[in-house]
Amino acid sequence: MQIQELIEAGVHFGHRSSRWHPAMAPYIHQKHNKIHVIDLRETVRGIVRAQHFLENIVEAGHDIVFVGTKSQAREVVREQSARCGMHFCVHRWLGGTLTNYQTIRSRLRRLEELEKDLSDEGVSKRGKKEIARMERERRKIFRNLEGVRNMNRLPGALIAVDVRRDEIAVKEARKRNIPVIGIVDTDCDPSLVDIVIPGNDDAFRSIEVILSQLVDSIIAGKDKLTARQQADAAKKAAEEIKTKVKEKERNTDLKEARSKPYNPPQPAPGVDEAPDDAQKPKIVVTPDKNKTEPAPQKSDEDAGASEKNQSSS
Repeated sequence: MQIQELIEAGVHFGHRSSRWHPAMAPYIHQKHNKIHVIDLRETVRGIVRAQHFLENIVEAGHDIVFVGTKSQAREVVREQSARCGMHFCVHRWLGGTLTNYQTIRSRLRRLEELEKDLSDEGVSKRGKKEIARMERERRKIFRNLEGVRNMNRLPGALIAVDVRRDEIAVKEARKRNIPVIGIVDTDCDPSLVDIVIPGNDDAFRSIEVILSQLVDSIIAGKDKLTARQQADAAKKAAEEIKTKVKEKERNTDLKEARSKPYNPPQPAPGVDEAPDDAQKPKIVVTPDKNKTEPAPQKSDEDAGASEKNQSSS
């Protein structure tokens, strides 16, 4: 990013010194003819910071929403957001777009119903007055929610062209902890945004130069995300193929093993097979000679017989 390009676009022109915000003092280079001149070195630093942040957050899979509701910014915001495929708001910011998203989704469902009812089949069943009323309602909803109708989740960051004019959107983003990148003129409060890009927010060319730099980083982040997703998909496909090949080989080996007849193992040549009785070891108990066996005790009958013999003798 060249400072000369910013000068040619008029990015350095601020507002009258009587309208300045004291918090913008670090970003002001000088005062010339009662008009503050913005320090473009700070502008370049802010653009570079925003570029790194946007590239990383888009690579992580998050979306970005552009907000530029002033007439000078509508065309360029619509064009640049379309170039990177992100969401935008170029008309009135509806309160609750970020903090009460369920209500916004209900309005979008109503828009889909109106578009369906105003199709060729639906128009034939209705009168002219009803069709005109439905068309007015459709245009109103479409005008305000055109750029966010495909936003199915909260964005990863919000880019505001005019922090003062789009203050509601900025405050909603801060309430939902969504990082805010803003083009901050000398009459704005830089504390409302997370990444400050000091610059002229009233000139079409100034807005276009700054947004084009940010959009280039968004596109780079999307390219990295696509490349990573393709690499992950290719790796997953290769692993699935490898798993299928191993499973097929295992099934083939199992099928071949089942198809072969079972042959019991044969004894080695020259070795006679032992008889059955030889295969079972015999247990031989050897009496202990040193052990004195107790005398056998006589039974009651033997004792009675011996007593009779003694008496008879």
